[in-house]
Amino acid sequence: MKLIIAYIQPHKLEDVKTALAAADVGKMSVTNSLGCGAQQGYHESYRGVGFDVNLLKKIRLEVAVNQEFADKTVKAIISAARTGEIGDGKIFVLDLAECIRIRTGEKGHDAIG
Repeated sequence: MKLIIAYIQPHKLEDVKTALAAADVGKMSVTNSLGCGAQQGYHESYRGVGFDVNLLKKIRLEVAVNQEFADKTVKAIISAARTGEIGDGKIFVLDLAECIRIRTGEKGHDAIG
Protein backbone atom coordinates (compact mmCIF):
# COMPACT_ATOMS: atom_id res chain seq x y z
CA MET A 1 0.00 0.00 0.00
CA LYS A 2 1.20 3.51 -0.83
CA LEU A 3 0.23 7.01 0.23
CA ILE A 4 0.75 9.47 -2.61
CA ILE A 5 0.91 13.14 -1.63
CA ALA A 6 0.99 15.68 -4.45
CA TYR A 7 1.25 19.46 -4.32
CA ILE A 8 -0.13 20.97 -7.51
CA GLN A 9 -1.24 24.32 -8.93
CA PRO A 10 -4.87 25.12 -8.00
CA HIS A 11 -5.92 25.62 -11.63
CA LYS A 12 -4.77 22.06 -12.48
CA LEU A 13 -7.03 20.31 -9.95
CA GLU A 14 -9.86 19.54 -12.38
CA ASP A 15 -7.39 18.16 -14.94
CA VAL A 16 -5.79 15.93 -12.29
CA LYS A 17 -9.19 14.68 -11.08
CA THR A 18 -10.13 13.80 -14.65
CA ALA A 19 -6.82 11.99 -15.23
CA LEU A 20 -7.17 10.03 -11.98
CA ALA A 21 -10.73 9.01 -12.88
CA ALA A 22 -9.47 7.77 -16.26
CA ALA A 23 -6.86 5.69 -14.36
CA ASP A 24 -9.64 4.16 -12.17
CA VAL A 25 -8.49 6.08 -9.09
CA GLY A 26 -11.51 7.75 -7.54
CA LYS A 27 -10.69 8.12 -3.85
CA MET A 28 -8.72 11.16 -2.77
CA SER A 29 -8.47 13.92 -0.22
CA VAL A 30 -7.94 17.52 -1.34
CA THR A 31 -6.75 20.39 0.85
CA ASN A 32 -5.93 24.02 0.13
CA SER A 33 -2.33 24.71 1.07
CA LEU A 34 0.24 27.51 1.10
CA GLY A 35 3.91 26.99 0.34
CA CYS A 36 6.99 28.02 -1.51
CA GLY A 37 9.79 26.29 -3.35
CA ALA A 38 11.84 27.10 -6.43
CA GLN A 39 9.08 29.49 -7.52
CA GLN A 40 10.16 31.86 -4.70
CA GLY A 41 7.01 33.99 -4.76
CA TYR A 42 6.61 37.49 -6.18
CA HIS A 43 6.64 41.18 -5.22
CA GLU A 44 3.37 43.08 -5.04
CA SER A 45 2.36 46.64 -4.26
CA TYR A 46 -0.81 47.74 -2.47
CA ARG A 47 -1.57 51.44 -2.10
CA GLY A 48 2.05 52.30 -2.72
CA VAL A 49 3.44 49.88 -0.16
CA GLY A 50 5.52 47.03 -1.57
CA PHE A 51 5.63 43.58 -0.03
CA ASP A 52 6.84 40.11 -0.93
CA VAL A 53 4.42 37.21 -1.27
CA ASN A 54 6.38 34.01 -0.80
CA LEU A 55 3.65 31.63 0.36
CA LEU A 56 1.74 30.73 -2.79
CA LYS A 57 -1.58 28.92 -3.10
CA LYS A 58 -1.24 25.20 -3.81
CA ILE A 59 -3.48 22.15 -3.63
CA ARG A 60 -2.43 19.17 -1.49
CA LEU A 61 -3.82 15.95 -2.92
CA GLU A 62 -3.60 12.70 -0.93
CA VAL A 63 -4.37 9.33 -2.47
CA ALA A 64 -4.00 5.97 -0.73
CA VAL A 65 -3.69 3.12 -3.24
CA ASN A 66 -2.75 -0.51 -3.39
CA GLN A 67 0.67 -1.26 -4.86
CA GLU A 68 -0.67 -2.10 -8.33
CA PHE A 69 -2.21 1.38 -8.68
CA ALA A 70 0.79 3.41 -7.45
CA ASP A 71 2.61 3.90 -10.76
CA LYS A 72 -0.46 4.74 -12.81
CA THR A 73 -1.64 7.17 -10.11
CA VAL A 74 1.70 9.02 -10.20
CA LYS A 75 1.73 9.04 -14.02
CA ALA A 76 -1.83 10.42 -14.13
CA ILE A 77 -0.96 13.25 -11.74
CA ILE A 78 2.20 14.14 -13.68
CA SER A 79 0.48 14.12 -17.06
CA ALA A 80 -2.36 16.35 -15.88
CA ALA A 81 -0.45 18.75 -13.60
CA ARG A 82 2.66 19.43 -15.72
CA THR A 83 2.90 22.80 -17.44
CA GLY A 84 6.68 22.81 -17.84
CA GLU A 85 7.03 25.91 -15.68
CA ILE A 86 8.57 26.36 -12.25
CA GLY A 87 5.90 25.75 -9.61
CA ASP A 88 4.23 22.71 -11.16
CA GLY A 89 4.57 20.94 -7.81
CA LYS A 90 5.93 17.82 -6.17
CA ILE A 91 4.81 14.24 -5.59
CA PHE A 92 5.80 12.18 -2.57
CA VAL A 93 5.23 8.42 -2.47
CA LEU A 94 5.25 6.87 1.01
CA ASP A 95 4.82 3.33 2.22
CA LEU A 96 1.52 2.98 4.05
CA ALA A 97 1.88 0.72 7.07
CA GLU A 98 -1.81 0.14 7.72
CA CYS A 99 -5.27 1.14 6.54
CA ILE A 100 -8.47 0.39 8.43
CA ARG A 101 -11.98 1.01 7.15
CA ILE A 102 -13.91 2.35 10.14
CA ARG A 103 -17.35 1.17 8.98
CA THR A 104 -16.47 -2.52 8.55
CA GLY A 105 -13.17 -2.96 10.38
CA GLU A 106 -11.51 -4.25 7.18
CA LYS A 107 -7.74 -3.85 7.12
CA GLY A 108 -4.99 -3.49 4.55
CA HIS A 109 -5.63 -4.15 0.84
CA ASP A 110 -9.38 -4.64 1.34
CA ALA A 111 -9.80 -1.41 3.30
CA ILE A 112 -8.27 0.79 0.58
CA GLY A 113 -10.53 -0.71 -2.08
